[in-house]
This record gives sequence, structure tokens and C-alpha cells, in this order.
Amino acid sequence: MERTQPIYILGIETSCDDTGAAVLAGDKLLANIVASQDVHRKWGGVVPELASRTHQQNMVPVVDAALHEAKIDKAALHAVAYTRGPGLPGSLLVGSAFAKGFAAALNLPLIGVNHMEGHVLAHLIDSGKPRPEFPFLCLTVSGGHTQIVLVEAPLRMTVLGETTDDAVGEAFDKSAKLLGLPYPGGPWVDRLAAEGNPEAFRFPKPKVPGLDFSFSGIKTAFMLKLKDGQSEQSDFIENRKADLCASLQKTLIEILLEKLMQASQEYGIKTLALAGGVSANSGLRTAFESLSKKGYRVFIPPFAFCTDNAAMIAIAGFYAFLEGKTEDLGQAPQARMPIARANRTT
Repeated sequence: MERTQPIYILGIETSCDDTGAAVLAGDKLLANIVASQDVHRKWGGVVPELASRTHQQNMVPVVDAALHEAKIDKAALHAVAYTRGPGLPGSLLVGSAFAKGFAAALNLPLIGVNHMEGHVLAHLIDSGKPRPEFPFLCLTVSGGHTQIVLVEAPLRMTVLGETTDDAVGEAFDKSAKLLGLPYPGGPWVDRLAAEGNPEAFRFPKPKVPGLDFSFSGIKTAFMLKLKDGQSEQSDFIENRKADLCASLQKTLIEILLEKLMQASQEYGIKTLALAGGVSANSGLRTAFESLSKKGYRVFIPPFAFCTDNAAMIAIAGFYAFLEGKTEDLGQAPQARMPIARANRTT
């Protein structure tokens, strides 16, 4: 029998320091609530213990707000999806425990979601804009991950390339810290880059086999550039901050897109998507959009779906629910939860 009632999915996201809850009716977003944690700013980075404690405080109010905004009663839900991994163990445990208790109390199916798959599947939320057709390649960029993912179906993904050391988001944030910029540093680099000359400085690009990335070398090169500049001029950083940011950002974006173009050529796929927190970077978005002039079909998520959010967890849960992929209460969260990796080539 054909279903006439929408499938209501509650999504819960607690992989790092944002507490999120969202409600979907099928692929249509009804509510997407995120409570960020400003407590980490004074420490210059996320403190895991503080993150998990704050998730405990935020969890119930955030879920209640999502249900209220969606204008549905919890009894109308069909399933609960939550981030099972990857992420900070303590943060994941808070979301997992709440999702299990909530699902058990209402006798609802429980769906554990891979956080990185959620970022990719955010493109399938009905936002009134065109959505990528399968197969497509997704460049997933965040503070903890840098991946090129082949997406053949909502639940069939393969990592073609990934970072061998640091993620591109970490390269942005660590470089920002060297410049004395506030946490989180990535957005500050982006703002200053718009005021600087991207050709002012040159930074080396790593030569990594296949479709993998490496960003540790450029961080070292950036640090040495600052050290050399300060040895000649004490106020070098302050005087050239915008140019340094623009040059760094240009290099990082070129590294990302050159690998993506290589993947597109190797797999014969010209439908490209962008995902993850770093996809909010204006320089990357502009460069990515410009690929449409070269015959590529490009898809960039709305800003609300770039950083960690529960809507992406809910849409992943929706597709899992359609295929009957639920789990029991015994599944533990996983700090590391990789997407299947394609056979490596050298």
C-alpha cells in the first residue's frame, strides 16, 4: 500500500561542540535547531569535557524546540536518527544515550548515522534548489576531515581520496592561530583574505600520490614564512596579515580543486558537490562555483547545512529508514567511523 502520511524523522547531532536537533517530513525540513558552545573560545579550541557537559545541558531544550518549531507531537515520529560517529567520544555518548532513551520510551526505530555521510546527504534535503543526480563526486572539507567521496546512491558511498595527515580545516585554524586570530580561526582567515593580495606569497603544494591530500607541509611552510618575515621586520605579521591570509587561502583552495578535477577526469563524473564546515568559506565557494563555466554541474549547500547540524543526520536517517536499516540499543558510538575506502593506488 502506498504511504500517504509523511515520514517524520527526528535527527540528533552531537559529534563535537554543537548540539543539534532537526525534524524532517520525508526530505522536507520542518525544523533545524543548533545550540553552539561559546565556552570554548577562551581556550582557543574545543575542550572535550566541557563539550560533553554542555551537550547534557542543551539536549532536552534543543529537541523540545525542534519539535515545537516543526509543530508535531513526538508521538507522530517514525524514527530517531543520531550521530553514531565519528566525533568526540564524550559528545557522541551524550547524543547516543539521549537518542536511545527517547526511541525506547516511544518504541521508535533507532538509526545510527555516519556524521560524514550526513554532510554529503545534506544535498538531498528539499531546499527548493536543484539537487545533484547520482553518481556525483563530493568534496567534503571540515576541521577533522578532507575527502573526495564517490556517491552512487544515498547509502552507497566510497572514499576515493582523503588527507594523510591534517584536515584542511585544521590548516586554516592552526595558521590563524599563528597569526594571533581568535578561535575559530578559519572564518577570520576568510574575511581577511578578501582584503589581501593572493599573489603576495607563494606556498609549496604537496606531491601526494593518487587522490589523497596532505596539509601538514603547508602549515610548516606558513610558520617558517612568518618566522622569516618577523626576523626582518618585527611588525611583519600585522602589516601583511591580509596578504598572508589571501595567499594561504588561495593555495589551500587550489590543492583541493586540483585533486577534485583529477578525480572527475579519472571517474568520468562532472557532477560535483561541496560539503562540510569549510564549504562555508567564501573563497572556496566562489572557486567551486566557477567550475560551472568549465562544463561541470556544481552544487553548494546552504550555509545552514555547512557546519554541523541535525538536518543532515535526519536526511541520512530518512533514507536508512526507507531501506529498513535500523539498529538495536546495543550499538556503541564510534570516535572513528570511516566511510568505505576505494582500493588505494600509488
